[in-house]
Amino acid sequence: MDPIPDPAPDRPTDDLAYRHTPGTRVTYQARQRTLDLTACLRLALHLPGFLLSLVLIGCAALLLEAWIGMPAWIGVALWAASGALVFHRPAEQRIARHLLRLHRPLPHELAVLAPVWHEVTARAGVDGRRYQLWIEESDGMNALAAAGHIVGVTRHALERLPRSQLAAVLAHELGHHIGGHAWAGLLSQWYGLPARAAWRALDRLLVRAARTLSPLSAVVLVAVAGYLTYRTLAATYGLPLLLLALPWLAAAVGRRAELRADAHAASLGFAPMLAALLHQVLTEEKDESPQGPGLLDRLLSSHPDHRTRLHHLQPYLDRRGRQTPETPQGGHPHG
Repeated sequence: MDPIPDPAPDRPTDDLAYRHTPGTRVTYQARQRTLDLTACLRLALHLPGFLLSLVLIGCAALLLEAWIGMPAWIGVALWAASGALVFHRPAEQRIARHLLRLHRPLPHELAVLAPVWHEVTARAGVDGRRYQLWIEESDGMNALAAAGHIVGVTRHALERLPRSQLAAVLAHELGHHIGGHAWAGLLSQWYGLPARAAWRALDRLLVRAARTLSPLSAVVLVAVAGYLTYRTLAATYGLPLLLLALPWLAAAVGRRAELRADAHAASLGFAPMLAALLHQVLTEEKDESPQGPGLLDRLLSSHPDHRTRLHHLQPYLDRRGRQTPETPQGGHPHG
C-alpha cells in the first residue's frame, strides 16, 4: 500500500499506536475467514424461511414450465445459485450503493481510513485489500459489515472519533467478516425474501378481505381458521409453535455475534478504546433517555446493551492492566 498523506489538521489527535506502517512486512494467517457458531445458528434459524421460499420458487418454476416450457429445475437451480452474488464484487457494489446507501471514500476520507484499516488488518493477519471501505452519510456513531467484503463507517464516526477508537470500530466490523456473520446474515435475508414477500401479501389480502366481510362472515372465517390451525398443530405435535420463538432466538444470536465481534477487536488490543467509546455512548443515551429501553425491547434487539458489552470487555481490560511494559500486548485473534 502506498504512503497516505496526513489528514486535515482539525481531526482529533492521532492517538493510535501504529505497529505496522505501510511497506513493512505483514504475516497473513492461512485461514482468513472462519464460520463460527453464531453464523451457523443464524443460518439454522432461517432454515424454515428458506424451505418455504424454496416451495414458493418451485411453484413459480412449475408455472413457468407450463407457460413457456422452461424446465422447472432450471429456475430452482438459478435461485439456489443466486446466493453466490454475495461474494460477487459488482453485485456487492450495487448492494452498497443502492441498498445500503453508501459511497466510496473521497481522497481526504481515504487518507484517514486507509492507514487505520491497514493497522487493524495487519494486527489480525488479514489481507485488508480484499475488503472495500465505504462511507455512510449519517450523523450517528455507527459502522457496518455486509456481504462478503463491505466495511462501512458513518461520516460522523470518521470525522469525530480519535483514530484509536475508529480502529476499534473497524476491528469490530472485521470480526463480523472473519466470523462469517456478515455473509450469513445477508444469505439468510436473501433466501428468506420470497417467504417474507408472500407473508406480507397474504397479510394485506386478509386485512382487505376482513374490511369487506360482514360480522357474521368474519366470525365464521375466524372459526374455520382456528379449526385448521388446531388440526395442523395436532398433526405436527405443535412443532409450528416453535416458529413463534424464531424472532427471539434470532435476536439472541445477533447479540452473541456482536459480543464475538467485540472480543475480536479486544484480542487485537482495542479493548480500552472500545470500552471508552461505549462509555461515551452510554452517557449520551442516559442524557437522552434516563430510563432506557424496556425488557421486551432488549430481548428483541439484535444488539446487546452497552452495559453488557462493557461487562464482556472487562476481562480484556483486566488482562491489559496486569501486563508489564515489557510484555507484548495484542497478538493474533483466534476468530
